[in-house]
Amino acid sequence: MGLKSFVQVSEGSHFPLENLPYGVFRRKASSEGSVVARPAVAIGDYVLDLSAVAEAGLFDGPHLKGSTCFSEPLLNKFLEMGRPAWKEARSTLQKILSADEPVLRDNDALRKKCLVPMSEVEMVLPIVIGDYTDFFSSIHHARNCGTMFRGAENAIAPNWYQLPIAYHGRSSSVVISGTDVIRPRGQGPPVGSSTPYFGPSLKLDFELEMAAVVGPGNELGKPIDVNNAADHIFGLVLMNDWSARDIQFWECVPLGPFLGKSFSTTISPWIVTLDALEPFSCQAPTQDPEPLPYLAEKTHVNYDISLEVSIKPKDHDELSIVTKSNFKHLYWTVTQQLAHHTINGCNLRPGDLLGTGTISGPEPESLGCLLELTWNAQKTLSVGKLSRKFLEDGDEVIFTGCCKGKDYNVGFGTCTGQVLPALP
Repeated sequence: MGLKSFVQVSEGSHFPLENLPYGVFRRKASSEGSVVARPAVAIGDYVLDLSAVAEAGLFDGPHLKGSTCFSEPLLNKFLEMGRPAWKEARSTLQKILSADEPVLRDNDALRKKCLVPMSEVEMVLPIVIGDYTDFFSSIHHARNCGTMFRGAENAIAPNWYQLPIAYHGRSSSVVISGTDVIRPRGQGPPVGSSTPYFGPSLKLDFELEMAAVVGPGNELGKPIDVNNAADHIFGLVLMNDWSARDIQFWECVPLGPFLGKSFSTTISPWIVTLDALEPFSCQAPTQDPEPLPYLAEKTHVNYDISLEVSIKPKDHDELSIVTKSNFKHLYWTVTQQLAHHTINGCNLRPGDLLGTGTISGPEPESLGCLLELTWNAQKTLSVGKLSRKFLEDGDEVIFTGCCKGKDYNVGFGTCTGQVLPALP
């Protein structure tokens, strides 16, 4: 049986007592109360205001008693406190929200102050993202893209099997779910001997990713051991790393992605902690050849997180599921990604974001972007009664992610964005 809360949690909810993901909200202008951003956890169809919980003195353990971390409009201070504080917070919150605990259940005034219906709030970016790195960790995505552009015999470069490949992204354009995405303009490949194309991207794509949110960082020059890396990861979010393929392909040699990626990256509002995901851990794919010692993990695990992407065209009410994948397909784990990121002494900081790269599975219906699903526009993809090769103006892209337990789910909610026309 799942844990029971006095807060009603509907069957199939992403946010039962076993989850309690962290985010930052503010009340909508039309609702009562302050519009100041506040940290929260999700429970059913409510957000639990952590600043109100702290003000009531309910965080009384050794790490959180007297702390101002939940008085901040962002979660970075809490992230920096590390796993002992995270575990203490989780234990306290599960206790005060449980069905047999009266402290909130039976205190009408305090309960109304702490619990706010989701319909009355808007979610904002929960962290200051100092740096954002995007990895390339799915073997299926790497093989498909390599085959597409270099042929099957040269699909995956030898170094890909030795280290988690990545590039440094643009943190300033990471936005919260629900933010519109303006179609980017830029240069595309020339046709024949003509000059390069310039204008709105003709190959706008989504990328089904997740991202790790860094907790405590490391000092400059001091790498993080791969077997301790999980203590430096607070949790995971859904992430859509929007991509303008024509701009990307023309610019990427020799230094990699730039304007084809930096115009927008969308993340989901709720950070699901590794503690909540732990029951859904599973063996990660076998790595051949064996990684070098600094990447060799004693516990080599991923998480069984079912992922879906839907597209809703403009003026249509129906969503069309276009792909179903799973986080467990990643070849390089998030702990290996973090350890590799720091092996040269690079210092990570609380709130840094580490994207997984596109998460594709082995089946045709599990490919994580339109580039793969349409094989670079050589095929068409059915979207309801319509078809797509790449995204069109007005398309809304919706990601969902959920771990399915026997009696409960641990989910991420949604990560959405709608494509708007390019600026004139």
